[in-house]
Parts: sequence; C-alpha cells; structure tokens
Amino acid sequence: MHDIRLIRENPEAFDTAMARRGLSGVSSQVLAIDTARRAKIQAAEEAQAEQNKASKLVGAAKAKGDEAEFERLRALVSAKKAEVAALNDEAKAEDKALYDLLMATPNVPHDDAPDGDDEDDNVEIRRWGTPKEFAFAPKEHYDLAATKSGLDFETGAKLSGARFVVMSGAVARLHRALAQFMLELHTEEHGLTETWTPVLVREEMMYGTGQLPKFGEDSYKTTEGMWLIPTSEVTLTNIVNGETLEESYLPRRYCAHTQCFRSEAGSAGRDTAGMLRQHQFEKVEMVSVTHPDKSMEEHDRMTRCAEAVLERLEIPYRTVVLCTGDLGAGMRKTHDIEAWLPGQNTYREISSCSVAGDYQARRMNARFKPAEGGKPEFVHTLNGSGLAVGRCLIAVLENGQQEDGSVLLPEALRPFVGGKTMINAEGVLV
Repeated sequence: MHDIRLIRENPEAFDTAMARRGLSGVSSQVLAIDTARRAKIQAAEEAQAEQNKASKLVGAAKAKGDEAEFERLRALVSAKKAEVAALNDEAKAEDKALYDLLMATPNVPHDDAPDGDDEDDNVEIRRWGTPKEFAFAPKEHYDLAATKSGLDFETGAKLSGARFVVMSGAVARLHRALAQFMLELHTEEHGLTETWTPVLVREEMMYGTGQLPKFGEDSYKTTEGMWLIPTSEVTLTNIVNGETLEESYLPRRYCAHTQCFRSEAGSAGRDTAGMLRQHQFEKVEMVSVTHPDKSMEEHDRMTRCAEAVLERLEIPYRTVVLCTGDLGAGMRKTHDIEAWLPGQNTYREISSCSVAGDYQARRMNARFKPAEGGKPEFVHTLNGSGLAVGRCLIAVLENGQQEDGSVLLPEALRPFVGGKTMINAEGVLV
C-alpha cells in the first residue's frame, strides 16, 4: 500500500521507482482515478450545499403562500438529493478502484536493492564455509540409504497427491529436532519471543501482509472463506493489525514454528523430486516490528540470526541481495540465504529475510505513538525464515552423508536427538 499524497507530490519519483520493477505509467493511472474521485467528492459536497440551501427556503415559500416557488424548491431539493446520492456512489466506486490499484501495486525498492531482471542479476555479498570434498559421488537426500525407510513419497502421494511426504523413524525425529534447535537458538540467544499462532486466517489478514490480491492462486482457501497460511509471516505480522503501539513497545521480535501450505501454482514442474518444494511443510519464521529509523539495521540483524542456524549446523552457505526483478512484490529489500546441497552440487535457497518498510503497516493500519509526541506513524515490518525446516533437513542429510549411506549429524543437533551422533545405513539413530 502506498501513500497517495507522496504520489501526488512527486509522481516522477514514484514512476522511477516502479520502472526499477519493470512497470511504467503507474502514477498516471493512480492520479487519474484519484482526480476523478476527488472531483466526484467535491461535486457531491457542492450539490449537498445547494440541497441544504433549497431546503431552508422551502419553508419560507410555503409560509408566504408562494405555491409555485414552493413546488420549484421542493423539486430542486429532491433532484439535488438524488444527485448527491449518485455522486457519492460514483465517488465510492472511484475510491474502490484506487484502493484496488494501490493494493496491487508493488512496494518501492530500497536504494540498496540492485537493479536487474531475474535471479541471475542477484548480487552475492558473502559466503561461509567450504563445501566438503567427497571421496564418492554425493547423493540427493532421498537416495541415501539412511533415509530410504524414513521418507515415503509413495504413501504421501496416496494420502494427498503429489508433493507430499510421510516421514517416520529417525528422519521424523531429526526433522522435529531441527525445529526445536532453531527455536532454542532464536529465543535463548537471539532475543526472539516464541509464539504459537493459528494456521487458518481470515481473508483480511492475507491482504494485510500482501499475499492477496496478487498471490491468491499460490495459497489454499477453505470453503468457509478462511485461508491456510503460506508462512506464519501472515499471523505474526498481523498481531499488530489495527494497533497503535507505544514507541517503547518497539522493536517486537517474534518467532513461530508452524505448518505452512502452498499450492505452488507459480512453480509448476519445478523441483518435483524429493522434499525441496512441498505443498505442506514446516518453517520457523521470524518477524520484527520496528521503528522506521531502525528497519534496515534490523534487516541485517535478522539475516545474521538466520545465518547463525546454518553456521551452528556446519552447513556452507552464501548470502545474496535480490535484484529488483527477483524481489518480492511487497518487499523493499531481500537477502536470500542459500545452503550448499552436495547432491545437487549447488546452493539452494533456505531463507529469505526481507524488509517491507511501511508497505504492510499501511495495509494493516499498524502505527506507533512517537515518544516525543505528535501524530502516530506507521511501523516498519520485516520477516525471514529462520529456517525452512524441510530444506534444512535436506542440507543436514546431504552434507553429513557418508560413503556407506549413513548420515553424520552436526554436533549442535545431537542434544536434541538424545545424544545420538548419526543415522546409520539402516535408518536408525545411533
């Protein structure tokens, strides 16, 4: 959502920002609707004034016995009343058109977001760790002997269709342990507040964080009109929906471990093998609500929280800044963290940490009261994966694989699996 006043005051700057996203002439569309809307409102106010003036004269004409003037004024009042109603309806229609256009218009990219067309133009800013040299050809996670009995895609497909899995035994326990490890790290060392939220939300919550209207096809909607969350960004961010907070309340830092649901309509045919892209998966999500002056600093902090998970798990990664052509519609700047997957011999995204500025806050009407007084201001919001649990499981399995098909577990994870050190080739934690 955008501040219409800023677009009115500097349409050239707005168009320049939208051009970085490959859009042109957006301000002219916005201002044309806005001009028509304001003209209707002004015309309705003028007609209302004329109606009020005529109404006052009706009684005087009646008292004077001037029947002709009385009838003329009464007809004028009736006509103006109908005109006011029609103009108000037209103004409401223009207002809705403006609202819909602004809701569908992407966020203004931050100056630090590099220009580019697609993921090939993303800019790497750092790497951590060195990919292990294997004395054998490393396998993908679903081909390891250790996971053969614990990853059941056939039963998942029987139960629910493609892109579902049934996990059991050591793999299921390792998956659970990863989520517990992440929550422990974020709450005990990173200062995030663990939060439990619903996975079903009202439609306005999806609008609040920008999943709607543009990305509705990528999510699941129930017959009752509720939506399954694609990530707990939706619930955690909307905690402040409609709220006016004290400045001293900021920043608020949340994390939650939830089931997530995505139809993946926009990713048809991609990553169909294994667990990389599932319709149902788990994530530990991070959300921050901050003062506008602190959001970029918070973005770097959040990125480090996500990177720390991989470092503790001894998984090499690289961090990139998304270019404008790859940047999410609701975000101003995004860091993608990509974990090294030996089975694919490449880095794959495992976390996106993004700053939305006041874009989501305007949609949610989330504000704070400045400590020094003055009018309430919109908060800034950020979100990031800390991490995607299934993808982290893939990274642990593939980076820890041994030649016999067993998987050596990272030391940081062992306390969460009862001190066990590996999943052997028979799929048993030992």
